[in-house]
Amino acid sequence: MHFTLYSRSYCHLCQDMLDALMRMQTPQQPITVDVIDVDDDPALVARFDELVPVLFADLDQPELCHYFLDEAKVRELLAR
Repeated sequence: MHFTLYSRSYCHLCQDMLDALMRMQTPQQPITVDVIDVDDDPALVARFDELVPVLFADLDQPELCHYFLDEAKVRELLAR
C-alpha cells in the first residue's frame, strides 16, 4: 500500500506519524510512503501549513488523518 505524508523536517508529530504508520506494515502487506516537505512549495504551505502532518492514501480522496495517525482508518484501508 502506498501513502503520501505531507510533513515538515522539524516536526516531531510528522516523524511520529511516519513511525506509527511504518510499524503497521507486515511482510505480507508492505507500506511505502512519499514524504513531501510542505515548506518546499508555497502552495503546499498555503494548503496545509499548521495541519501537518497530513496523511493521504489516494490524493484524489480526502485525507486519512492529520496531526496523529488514525490507526483504525489505516487498518480499514489495509483490509480492503
